[in-house]
Amino acid sequence: MTQLIWLVIALPIFGMLFNGILGRRVGYKVVSIVGPTMVFLAFLVGFGAFIETIRRGGVAVTVHLWTWATIGNMFSVPINLLVDPLSILMVLVVTGVGFLIHVYATDYMIHRDELGHVHPDRDFSRFFTFLNLFIASMLILVLGDNYLMMYVGWELVGLCSYLLIGFWYDRPEQAQAPIDLGADHEPIKLTPLLSPAASGMKAFIVNRIGDVGFALGVFLIWQTFGTLQFDKIFPFAKFVSENSPSAIPWITFLLFIGAMGKSAQIPLYVWLPDAMAGPTPVSALIHAATMVTAGVYMIVRSNALYALSPTVSLFIATIGALTALFAATIALVQVDLKRILAYSTVSQLGYMFMAVGVGAYTSGMFHLTTHAFFKALLFLGAGSVMHALHDVIDIRRMGGLRDKMPDTYRTFVIGGLALAGFPLMSGFFSKDEILAKAFEFSPILWGIGIITAGLTAFYTFRAIFLAFHGQPRDQHLYDHAHENHLAITIPLWILAILAMFGGLLGLPSAIIPVPHLFDKWLHSIFMAHGEVEAHASLLKELVLLSTSGIVAIGGIGLAYFFYVVSPTIPQNLARQARPLFNLLANKYYIDELYHEVFVKSGLGFAKNMAQGVDRLIIDAVFVDGLPKLVNSLGQMLSHLQSGYIRHYALATFIGVLVMVSYFFLR
Repeated sequence: MTQLIWLVIALPIFGMLFNGILGRRVGYKVVSIVGPTMVFLAFLVGFGAFIETIRRGGVAVTVHLWTWATIGNMFSVPINLLVDPLSILMVLVVTGVGFLIHVYATDYMIHRDELGHVHPDRDFSRFFTFLNLFIASMLILVLGDNYLMMYVGWELVGLCSYLLIGFWYDRPEQAQAPIDLGADHEPIKLTPLLSPAASGMKAFIVNRIGDVGFALGVFLIWQTFGTLQFDKIFPFAKFVSENSPSAIPWITFLLFIGAMGKSAQIPLYVWLPDAMAGPTPVSALIHAATMVTAGVYMIVRSNALYALSPTVSLFIATIGALTALFAATIALVQVDLKRILAYSTVSQLGYMFMAVGVGAYTSGMFHLTTHAFFKALLFLGAGSVMHALHDVIDIRRMGGLRDKMPDTYRTFVIGGLALAGFPLMSGFFSKDEILAKAFEFSPILWGIGIITAGLTAFYTFRAIFLAFHGQPRDQHLYDHAHENHLAITIPLWILAILAMFGGLLGLPSAIIPVPHLFDKWLHSIFMAHGEVEAHASLLKELVLLSTSGIVAIGGIGLAYFFYVVSPTIPQNLARQARPLFNLLANKYYIDELYHEVFVKSGLGFAKNMAQGVDRLIIDAVFVDGLPKLVNSLGQMLSHLQSGYIRHYALATFIGVLVMVSYFFLR
């Protein structure tokens, strides 16, 4: 099966071509079968390669397909697929979670009227075309055995995000109702939500900034090593570091700039919350299985380089910790359910970067995997609510939905418990492992992480209590709410099971005497370069684990007290701390700051270039000037064509005379 690993990419591409070319002709039912089936078959191929990798003891295998480009003996880029524990892990996450999202989308992208008649989205086939391409692009990124193939996948997932975030390109921007603080208090105004088209463009542009850094990093790798192949770079990284001390830090720093964009870290995180303008399956795919995980994967794959760049690694850990805390504070007061989850993703990605920054690469991948389970579950749960409430996503208009949507409620709570780090849930084990490794590296990082954990538990269950508990705040919406069909609820329950038991993949070995499956599986990836991760002592692990559990339970309990027991407290706090509440509700005005500093100045620069360089130089000289010059010369030369033979004979005579004079007089 390993030699057939190319099918993992080819199958979604086939689905993309089929749905893109024939989708409108064959109808939405065929599209609903082809799209998910291709991803499921890719998962089966990946699972077969997973079994073979176990039998080989984790030994990597390179499958050569063809040579892409060759320039003499200087430059050669083969199309090779790398099958090793890390790439197979990513293949299973991308195709497994991606398949469930595809199944979910087959029902989400259709609408039923009151009579039960089915009305698929007008661009149903286009949606699944892009969705299959998204999966294939991410698989190219994780299976390539060189940085150029990774870069191709890197750019393709950026393209797919642009296409899918802006899928409903004709929808306008959406106003948000102000936050009411009660009588005699002026409401807090919220900025409108960007239109899907503007959100897609924002994602595209912000990621281009990061991608410039990534591209420069790839160029510097080629200049330094003379190759882009992983197996020819990593073994010589230490030698290069000793002979050229500045090369590796610059390479790793430039690559991380790309990761800042793709994985939404400060300061390039601003695109991800607005990506919620796309259909909910897209949000789930971006946040759980594809685009935002690319940066974490890239650093883990490049661990041999980052292990030699302690300063850059410390910078990554610091950015990760600050991003985690920063995004969590914003999520505390948001009223859009999907954007609460979006800022949660930014925060959880911060944990992953904190992990890889302190050298805990296995811990970062462990949390990436569990996060894929519970974050896909939460986004699909939010989409289930939207589907039942006619696209309403404002939690202030919800309430009491647990009685109307029992399956969505139960699975959403399970996902919320995992995200909050509730004891024995998957997120509890993966997040605690990161915090334990951060504590060994720097108690300050651990302190930021544990505060963020408390905030995460609070804002997660704030959303749950407001949406599903209490009395209905919009009776009309409540009366029309209903549980969704099996195509939506079955993926929710499968992901809920994974969110509950995914932590078994990495139980703390210092406490429970069983193998840490993630450590064992990824061991060869890091040991090949001398990377050994230390484990905490039993007492320290117990204290840290207990602290994480207490913080999570405390955050959930505080949210319960605020929004169930005494729901007037939040409003009173908002009044008393209005400036802070206003700052958080409007996301620190970072978008407005970027607009003033970068967007307006960029537009002004473009306008000056258009009026100055474009009109005065390009238009005046090249567009208008050269044609006028050629026309004038043509008109002058046209006078030589008089039509009289005597004129032509005289010109010939003069020409011959000049030539003869030249030869005789030289």
